[in-house]
Amino acid sequence: MNWLRAGGIVRAGGLCLAGGALAFLVVFSYLGANFNYPDVLDGPAATVLPSLLATGARGRLVWTIYAFLPLIWIPAGVAAFEALSPVRRGAMRLAMFFAVLAAIAMMLGLMRWPSIHWHLALAYGHAGTAEQATIAAIFDGLNTYLGNFIGEFLGEMAVSLFFLLTSLTWLRSSQRGRGGARWIGWVGVTTAVAGLIGMFRNVTDVVAPIAEVNNYLLPLFMIILGVVLIRWRANPMPAPIISPRSAP
Repeated sequence: MNWLRAGGIVRAGGLCLAGGALAFLVVFSYLGANFNYPDVLDGPAATVLPSLLATGARGRLVWTIYAFLPLIWIPAGVAAFEALSPVRRGAMRLAMFFAVLAAIAMMLGLMRWPSIHWHLALAYGHAGTAEQATIAAIFDGLNTYLGNFIGEFLGEMAVSLFFLLTSLTWLRSSQRGRGGARWIGWVGVTTAVAGLIGMFRNVTDVVAPIAEVNNYLLPLFMIILGVVLIRWRANPMPAPIISPRSAP
């Protein structure tokens, strides 16, 4: 199958990246309209759990789709490696590993909503005061561990490092000179740096404006990089030079 060749893998990974960005925006918009996402993440269990349950089966399905969307980082990481490893193999191998780490971390963070949190919401509505306090403590603990530390901090750090390594390698690639495409690398570096700073928003409000800007830069660069990979054309390998002495 042609798509299993290097060029096909690069284009498939680019399609996953660009399509994933659009899917993230659609799901994010739906949850924002029906669940007050992401502001609801800072709410107490007494408010959030009943609101989660009120979204019904459709809301749970959307959360499930959202939880699996980070899988797009895996083919994206492989595609970026296949495209740019001839420039800097070590850096792109590390970038690919960060893409895989981002997928795992973000999935763990998001999967708590249609699974553990959903069952906590079911139990919360029928629990007494003491039981509700216990459920609230579990809810807060899961949000801190799976949400803040793994999903947001580790996941966003991994994405930013994937973007940073890929963009720096792009700036050293011969592809950057085609059509003035050097700007693509700098947009990626800017997005990565903004993400590395913005991930500390749960530590200090000082970086909140940068995190807000990164919310727009992230899907934008995902689409840009995705389109670049879809349109990727590898440089032809130069023919070997045979010296007269080596000729038969």
